[in-house]
Amino acid sequence: MKCPFCGSLDTQVIDSRVSEPGDSIRRRRRCTACDKRFTTFETAELRPPQIVKSNGMREDFSEQKMREGFRRALHKRPVSTELVDAAVARIHQRLLTRGVREMPAREIGELVMLELKKLDKIAYIRFASVYKSFQEPDDFREMLQDLERAPSQGVDDLFE
Repeated sequence: MKCPFCGSLDTQVIDSRVSEPGDSIRRRRRCTACDKRFTTFETAELRPPQIVKSNGMREDFSEQKMREGFRRALHKRPVSTELVDAAVARIHQRLLTRGVREMPAREIGELVMLELKKLDKIAYIRFASVYKSFQEPDDFREMLQDLERAPSQGVDDLFE
């Protein structure tokens, strides 16, 4: 670890402790060149998977892009920002815990649809109509019938 005071690369760990939440390690260090002390924090770097689009192109996962999909589907619907933030966080956490390098965009769309289904049925249908490229009124009828028949599917059910 490079000393922030003199730039020396020769530093020594004096003390290590796990942080209160338990998600990082706090280290007290001493520079052997200038004898100054400083604190560093070590955390795990988790990266969401690359998204594989239907045309084969790959792009970085964008939480903002996913949030925009929620915003469009929920336009003028009575769903709080906090609920949307929680849904986005659940999907993001799900992507991180899967531990894969790449993931088809279709799977993320399915996760978004499941979260919308729990938040607001109208938003769910809006999103599904674009996501599944509805062409005929019968597509909407089928979606509504499925929605009325099936109990709400959980996110965990999708990948098991």
